[in-house]
Amino acid sequence: MTIDLSLMSRKELLKLQSDVEKALQDAELRERQEALKAAEEAAAKFGFSLEEIADAARQVTKKAKAAPKYRNPSNPEETWTGRGRKPHWVHAALTAGMDISDLEI
Repeated sequence: MTIDLSLMSRKELLKLQSDVEKALQDAELRERQEALKAAEEAAAKFGFSLEEIADAARQVTKKAKAAPKYRNPSNPEETWTGRGRKPHWVHAALTAGMDISDLEI
């Protein structure tokens, strides 16, 4: 079936657009339901429910926050784990001649 869009009025094109958007939403919902059913069946083959697998995955992906390794001597509330960019106070201390080991907790 081929539709010649050039022969359609603006009103017909808008109606077609609306119908296509609705059909896309329905298709996505249908495919999500099919995917969920397939995932539940796959989990059941191994003796698990999908909820058990999802809970286990969430627990594995949670990382513990890294403990701070360095403390600002002029403001003890400012700390740094040593990961990522150096805070300004670390740069300032190193520029002033301090060694990074002087900032260790």
